[in-house]
Amino acid sequence: MSRDPKPLRLVAFDQQDLEPISAALQDAVALLGDFEFDRRNKRFTIAFNRFQWEAGRRNRRVRAGLQLGGVLGARSRNIRQGAEDAVVNLLAVRFEVGEEPAGQVVLVFSGGGELRLDVECLDVVMVDLSGSWRASGRPEHADAQAEQGKGS
Repeated sequence: MSRDPKPLRLVAFDQQDLEPISAALQDAVALLGDFEFDRRNKRFTIAFNRFQWEAGRRNRRVRAGLQLGGVLGARSRNIRQGAEDAVVNLLAVRFEVGEEPAGQVVLVFSGGGELRLDVECLDVVMVDLSGSWRASGRPEHADAQAEQGKGS
């Protein structure tokens, strides 16, 4: 019997630090109602059910929290506003440098959705919040080359 991986606790203060957080959160799902922007304290928090890629071939999910500090503003594109029960699927988390150390943290969702957070600097924490449970399946991604070949 294999054991669950240890809970992840990841911090990012630069683009290189953000890469493992993006990888850990690939295919994480969240309800829009689990997004919270605390303007006064400049924090943006999201609760996800993330796929545990680090569990190998075992299909497991775990509840995880993502918190970004120093957030000055938030804008979304192709995300249904006011639909608290709508589910989004996270594909990647990127940082676009502005006037250093400021920039934008960009959360990219399937279906062309995007959340852009204007930040004073990169200050990101991701923490697993629960034990894991069996996932109904393993996320799959079409090979980019195969996808490109379909349109030709």
